[in-house]
Amino acid sequence: VQLQASGGGLAQAGGPLRLSCAASGRTFSTYGMGWFRQAPGKEREFVAAISWSGGSTVYADSVKGRFTISRDNAKNTVYLQMNSLKPEDTAVYYCAADRAGYGSPYLNQYDYWGQGTKVTVSS
Repeated sequence: VQLQASGGGLAQAGGPLRLSCAASGRTFSTYGMGWFRQAPGKEREFVAAISWSGGSTVYADSVKGRFTISRDNAKNTVYLQMNSLKPEDTAVYYCAADRAGYGSPYLNQYDYWGQGTKVTVSS
């Protein structure tokens, strides 16, 4: 499966931004999906994940209550709605697909990765 993340850009602190990740292939609806991010000089970290059905979601503590992950299996797309953005949310955001379907918070359980979209939050 190929993943294409989009929607990044420059946002004001306190504002919103929505990322999208479009997937190719017919098996998207069986994959768990996750969003990760990597800030300059830091390791890639978990942001949010969603199970294949959308019935289960999990968030990093740093984004809980501000970010919402969702998916539209008819459109082969997963979204990350980011609200109340903070400068520390600045990073390259990556979407990833997990063949097991659960939507794991663990980076090494993902099988496919998109190319990343850059988010910059100004104060």
